[in-house]
Amino acid sequence: MEPNKVEALRAKQNAEKRFAQKDFTGAKNYALKAQALFPELEGITQMVATFEVYIASQVNVNGEVDFYAILGSDPSADKAKLKKQYKNMAVLLHPDKNKTVGADGAFRLVSEAWTLLSDNKKRSSYDLRRNRQVPSGDVQTNSSSLSHGLDTFWTVCTSCQVQYSIS
Repeated sequence: MEPNKVEALRAKQNAEKRFAQKDFTGAKNYALKAQALFPELEGITQMVATFEVYIASQVNVNGEVDFYAILGSDPSADKAKLKKQYKNMAVLLHPDKNKTVGADGAFRLVSEAWTLLSDNKKRSSYDLRRNRQVPSGDVQTNSSSLSHGLDTFWTVCTSCQVQYSIS
C-alpha cells in the first residue's frame, strides 16, 4: 500500500473521530487532508461535502438557520439555481450512494433547506425573518426581545427576488 494512502486513511479515521465529537470543522480539515494525500480515496469527496453541510447548519443569520448556506447557495439565487444546487447536493449526499458517517443527517438538512426554499410563501417568510433589521448596538438573545420592525416596509423585486427594506 502506498504511504500516501496509509496516511490518507489515518486522516480519514481522524475525521470520523472528530465528527463523532461534533467537531465538524476539525473533521472537514482531516477529510481535506486525506483528500489532498490520496484524491482517489473512496468516498472522500462525499465526506468533505457531508461535513460542509454540518458546518453550514451551525451558521445562524438573525437567529435563523442559514438554509442558503446549507445548500451552498446565496439568497439572491433564483428557484432554478436553488433546485439545481439541491439536486447536486442530493445526489452527492443520498445515503444510498454516500456511506460516510453523518451522510443521512446531511441529506436531511439539505432536504429541509430545499423544502423551505422551494415553497415561495415559506421562502418569503423565512427571508423576512432572516433579513430582519436589528439596530446596531442591540444584542438580543431570544426572539421575544427582538424588534419586529414595525416602521420598516419590506418589498421584493419582482424580477430578481431581492428583498429591500425601507425605514
